[in-house]
Amino acid sequence: MKLADIAHSRTGDKGNISNVSLIAYNRKNYDLIREKVTAERVKEWFRDKVRGKVVRYELPQLGALNFVMYDALGGGVTKTLDIDPHGKALSQFLLMMDI
Repeated sequence: MKLADIAHSRTGDKGNISNVSLIAYNRKNYDLIREKVTAERVKEWFRDKVRGKVVRYELPQLGALNFVMYDALGGGVTKTLDIDPHGKALSQFLLMMDI
């Protein structure tokens, strides 16, 4: 199953740091997401994009995980030549992960 089947996502950015949230549609799926979507797995999933560390924060009261990905935006909005300088597509890419 894809994460998109049980969760949605939002993305933010600050400089060269991307912030990606993963929110379960139904709180009963939060434990499954927490188990399967580790910081290490997200780092591997974004291996071609994220050059820095990935830190995961758990928000069980919201049924959500938040991933802060460093060195993820090609230097930041004013430095990158990427088509998506804010990294908004990163949330959709994360939702394509199989769990």
